[in-house]
Amino acid sequence: MAKRFIIIAGLIILIAAVVGGTIGSSRRLRRSVSVGGSVPNKPSEEIEKDYNEAVSTISSSYAGDIDYEKATQAAVQGMLSTLDPHSMYFPYNEFRKLKEDQDSRFYGIGVTIVQHRDGVYIQSAVENTPAARLGLRYGDRILEVDGKDARDWPSEQVSKHVRGGRGEPVTIKVERAGSEPPLYFTIVRESVPLPSIRDAYMVRPGTGYIGLTRGFQHTSDEELREALNKLKDQGMRQLVLDLRGNPGGLLDQAIDVSSEFLPRGQVVVSVRGRSEYSEPIIYKSRGAEPEDVPLVVLINRGTASASEIVAGAIQDHGRGLIVGETSFGKGLVQRVFQLPFNTGLTLTTARYYTPYGRSLQRDYSTGSFYDYIVRHDLDDAPPQLSPPPAVNPTPLEQTSPTPLSPSGAAVKTAAGRVFYGGGGITPDIEAKPLNFTPVRNRIAEAGFQFTRQLAAGLIPGFESYKVEKVQYGKNPKSGDYPITDRVVEAFRNWVRTDTESQLTPAQLDEELEFVKLRLREEIITAAFSNDAGARLLLDADPQVLRALEALPDAKRLAETVRSGTSQS
Repeated sequence: MAKRFIIIAGLIILIAAVVGGTIGSSRRLRRSVSVGGSVPNKPSEEIEKDYNEAVSTISSSYAGDIDYEKATQAAVQGMLSTLDPHSMYFPYNEFRKLKEDQDSRFYGIGVTIVQHRDGVYIQSAVENTPAARLGLRYGDRILEVDGKDARDWPSEQVSKHVRGGRGEPVTIKVERAGSEPPLYFTIVRESVPLPSIRDAYMVRPGTGYIGLTRGFQHTSDEELREALNKLKDQGMRQLVLDLRGNPGGLLDQAIDVSSEFLPRGQVVVSVRGRSEYSEPIIYKSRGAEPEDVPLVVLINRGTASASEIVAGAIQDHGRGLIVGETSFGKGLVQRVFQLPFNTGLTLTTARYYTPYGRSLQRDYSTGSFYDYIVRHDLDDAPPQLSPPPAVNPTPLEQTSPTPLSPSGAAVKTAAGRVFYGGGGITPDIEAKPLNFTPVRNRIAEAGFQFTRQLAAGLIPGFESYKVEKVQYGKNPKSGDYPITDRVVEAFRNWVRTDTESQLTPAQLDEELEFVKLRLREEIITAAFSNDAGARLLLDADPQVLRALEALPDAKRLAETVRSGTSQS
């Protein structure tokens, strides 16, 4: 197909969603009139007259000043919101960011920022970026951006103001632990890479881990191929592919990523819609010989859209096992239409289906947009059953899954396994994430504030923990910045003076292992970058640990499917 499509998660800023790139050619939106239903629609000419009359009346009679640009944006978005949760309008700046995200890079300074209780802080500077070269570091609190007070800004607003045109300077004022006066940095924006793959390494001897968590962009499959080759050179014989939190992106990249694991010519996804989709469009795997290593795919509630296509194709064909939580359930296809003056909109034009015909789109006809986004249905619904974790080389016992959505039809997939559509991808093996209770959230916040002082060399007796310079690309060893009993005791003493943490000694005792984990993750982030800290957390991640346990079963499932056992 000459045209390309985007699968956009639509998870908005509320849960830090990212939308991926353009699809197809830019063209004007053509007006269409829906048909059917018990009440006939007004003719388009009458609707247009009503609209023009309303605008004329407002223009001539409204008592105040009218912001026509703002009113037009609201009108377009209001119209789109009556259609579905994923058809959206993008003003100029947001449309520019949409196009930046699709290209796997943007123009900025190269920092990871995080919201804390009293403002936005730099968590890590990205290697070989302007911020890293000028010395911005872990724990720097952002006070101003180009003279504007940023102390009360959320992280999204800080990010918006820090990004800008290539070669343009931005001045940032920060508060640094151990430095009495604030520091000023004038940084020239450059192209900053925004790769799809956050990390790829050997989690255990013979076992690789690839975190494809940052969306499906133009470079996603290329990055995956490079990561696979690197891990194979290191002796990889089995793989955990992490799609948790991946909000989706380009459809062609989802097909290419799936093709890395599926034999050539297998169906990856079908697209069905109206007009140009009078017949389903079927996309099949392509490329060279696929990887045949045992495979487990990790998903969670934030796994959406293009990442659900990959997980659904792997699951339908029995190529690997899916571990984690039920995915978001976004099965609508959007096209991007560029409007005059560089604004744009995404419009749902079709639905996609897994190879065996499951629709993954959740029902959005009831409840609020907020309920749809945060997945309240998962909190209340009974769990959907899936095939048993133990997969034998003999014919698999067929189960009778309970559908999450009554509208979802039962579909028998490879090896006789049954799944239901209409509610996202249900994992083969349910695994809950690390549980963050209110107490653990307070420990995490206190751990950051304490480590900010520790990394600055301000905790008496622990000057050796001062981070002078970030060591990028290093895999930290157990002896690097260890969290000893003395460090824990220093943290206890610091918490006693920190009235905002509201932590008691009993709570710290009860959550001692979590305290050690968070302190270790924070100091490793400060010393070796954000990616190193994230890798450390993976080593204690219950979903990752369950995925590792499932690899032998994934191997047996793939062998069963290849032998043709229990296939219909």
